[in-house]
Amino acid sequence: MRHLSGPSLIVAMCLAEIIGMASFAMFPALMPGFISEWALTNTEAGWINGMYFAGYTVAVPVLVSMTDRVDPRRIYLASATVTAVSAFGFAFLANGFWSALILRTLAGIGLAGTYMPGLKALSDQLEGTAQSRAVAVYTASFGIGASVSFAISGEIAHWLDWQGAFAVGGICAGLALFIIAAVLAPVPVKHIEPERHLLDFRPVLRNRPAIGYVLAYTAHNWELFGLRSWVVAFLVYAQSLQSDDASWWSPPLIAAAVNLIGWPASVLGNELAVRFGRQRLVILVMTASAIYACGFGFTASLPFVVIVALSLFYGITITGDSASITAGVVATAHPDHRGATMAVHSCIGFVGASAGPIVFGVVLDAAGGASSSLAWGLAFATMGLGAAMGPVAVALLSRERGRRT
Repeated sequence: MRHLSGPSLIVAMCLAEIIGMASFAMFPALMPGFISEWALTNTEAGWINGMYFAGYTVAVPVLVSMTDRVDPRRIYLASATVTAVSAFGFAFLANGFWSALILRTLAGIGLAGTYMPGLKALSDQLEGTAQSRAVAVYTASFGIGASVSFAISGEIAHWLDWQGAFAVGGICAGLALFIIAAVLAPVPVKHIEPERHLLDFRPVLRNRPAIGYVLAYTAHNWELFGLRSWVVAFLVYAQSLQSDDASWWSPPLIAAAVNLIGWPASVLGNELAVRFGRQRLVILVMTASAIYACGFGFTASLPFVVIVALSLFYGITITGDSASITAGVVATAHPDHRGATMAVHSCIGFVGASAGPIVFGVVLDAAGGASSSLAWGLAFATMGLGAAMGPVAVALLSRERGRRT
C-alpha cells in the first residue's frame, strides 16, 4: 500500500486509531465480572481503571514532546507494539489486582505513544480551518474506538471468555501498527533550538490561552473517563432494580452506543465552535454536562428504557466540547512548540482521566457501596463538580481577544 496524504490519510489514521483501541475499554466493559471473580473492592477496580490513564499521563510528556525532534511515525509504531504486548499479557497473565494494575498501566503507556503522536503527525500537514476539522475528526474517532472496544468486549467474552477478548485486542493493535507503517510516510523533523531541553515546557506554560484549554481538558477528562470506567457497572446495578425483565439489554452495548454518539456530537460541536466561537461553545457545553452529571447518578430506579435514553443524551453533552477543546489547544500553540504543547495538554489533561475513575470508586465505597442508589448519585455528582472547573479555566485564561479561535 502506498503512502497517503490529504483526506485518504485522515481516514486511514482514524481507522488505525479505532482498531488499535480494541482493548481500551475491555476492563471497564467486563468489570462486574472481574469484581466478582477476583473479589475486588470498588476502590481497587477504580485503581485499575485509573492506572491505565496514569500510565498514559506519565509517558505522554516524553513521547509527545519527542515528536518535535523524532518522526511521530516511529513513536507510533513502537507504542502500538507496547499496546499489543499489554493486551496479550492481560489475556495470558492477569489473575488479580496487582497483575491487572501493572498490565493496564502498560496499556496506558501504549496509548500515550499512539493517540497524540498520531494527531501530531496529522496536524503538522494542515493549517487553519482544514487543520481544525481534521483534528476534530481524529479526536472524535477516539470515541468510536472506545465504542467499538465496549461492543466487542462483551460479545467476544460471551462467545469465548475475557482472555479471548484481550487476545483479540492484541491482534487489533498489531493490525493498527501495520496500517500506520503502510500509509504514513517517514518524514524528517526540523531542527529546533539546541538550548531547549526535551522536557522544557516553560514556553507552553507561558501560553495562557493554550493553558486555559488544557485545564478545561483536565476537567473534561475527569468526567468523561469517570463515565467510561463506571457506566457498565452503573447500568448493571440499574438493571438489578427493575421490576420488569430488563436482562435482554446488554450494558456493554449500551456503553458502546453512549460512546459512539459522542462522535457526531464532538464533530458538530467543533463546527458550531468555528461558526460561533470556540470559547463560548466550550463554556456552554461543559456547564450543561456538569449539571447533568450531578443528577444522572440518581436515576437508577427509573424504568430502564428511560435510563438508556438518559445515558445516550449524556453521551452527547459529555463529548460535545471534546474536539473543540483539543482544536483550541492546537490552534493556540506556537508552531515550534506544538508537540510540547500537545504533551502538556495530554499530560495534565489525563491527570483528570486517571483521578476521575479512582475518586469515583472511593466515593462509591465511602457512600454505601455499589448496592446504594445514593452512593451512585454522589459518585456521579463528584464527576460533575470536577467538570464544572473547566468553564472557569476557559473563561479566565482562553480569552478570544476579539477573534474567534
